[in-house]
Amino acid sequence: MSSETIFDKIINREIPAEIVYEDELSLAFKDIQPQAPLHVLIIPKQQIATINDIKEDDRELVGHLFVVARKIAAEHGFAEDGYRVVMNCNADGGQSVYHIHLHLLAGQTMGWPPYANNKPKQA
Repeated sequence: MSSETIFDKIINREIPAEIVYEDELSLAFKDIQPQAPLHVLIIPKQQIATINDIKEDDRELVGHLFVVARKIAAEHGFAEDGYRVVMNCNADGGQSVYHIHLHLLAGQTMGWPPYANNKPKQA
């Protein structure tokens, strides 16, 4: 298992978070630097560092995170208008905490591409 992350500390209630959902497999809480009116992070209680570390046996757990995202979006009234769910992988993919997590963003129209002003790296 990787070293303890800030998400492990939130799971263990060592640091506070505005929790919006919890079950035996996952925890969801509001992002402290929201990028949309609703910005929730949905994490598994089992630590998996990156998407690259997801194993075949983790597929139900990862799928569960998307079910939780759907529930939260519906509970907050965003299911009909729409929402975005994003999972980043490693530094170039925007991952800053090495414990997989979904970003649920809602409450505004999401543009495409999401980072239109970012230029790709030169080969």
